[in-house]
Amino acid sequence: MPIDPPPTPWVFPDPRAVDDDLVGIGADLEPGTVLGAYRAGLFPMPFDDRPRAPMGWWSPERRGVLEPGGLKVSRSLHRSCRRFEIRVDTAFEEVIEACADPARPHGWISNGIRSAYLRLHELGWVHSVEAWRDGRLAGGLYGVAVGGLFAGESMFHRETDASKVALVGLVDLLDDEHVAERLVDVQWATPHLTSLGVVEVEREDYLDRLGRVLACPLPTAFS
Repeated sequence: MPIDPPPTPWVFPDPRAVDDDLVGIGADLEPGTVLGAYRAGLFPMPFDDRPRAPMGWWSPERRGVLEPGGLKVSRSLHRSCRRFEIRVDTAFEEVIEACADPARPHGWISNGIRSAYLRLHELGWVHSVEAWRDGRLAGGLYGVAVGGLFAGESMFHRETDASKVALVGLVDLLDDEHVAERLVDVQWATPHLTSLGVVEVEREDYLDRLGRVLACPLPTAFS
């Protein structure tokens, strides 16, 4: 079971009172602070790409989510799923290192973010879902699991479709008797994610739903 860290001393702004995706700047990346942010409908991301950029706390006005049963699996992706083995938390550090690769375009995972999520992984709150083939890590994703919420942070692939297969694996892990109360949060709905079934919801709707989602039990794979 996840280990509860000390609570954060910071008070986050109410996202409902802010007319922007960026809700606040500052605070810290202690485990209690980061978990408190997710429970309040926020997530951390550096404010800009400067090496010592202040931390931004975001709650998109239009949130990208994958609803239960909403994943679109094409025939080609279905075939790809048969080529890979899904594992959970067997190579977390390698997954986050691959996601943080500075050679990737639009990289945002700073050393501070990486360290914070490694600590949360050690406490049992952050998990990797990995696609393996022939004994090699081919792709994967990582995110925060709190109750029925899985907040996806980043994904990568070294082989075609491997990150998509990891997403299919994640959805399979969430498919239990509580699946109707679960939600995959992807922050913003990119065209790529939209092609996989991600939709946008208004921030107000997301926040209204969040309490019920957080009250849901953790999936067995993450508990």
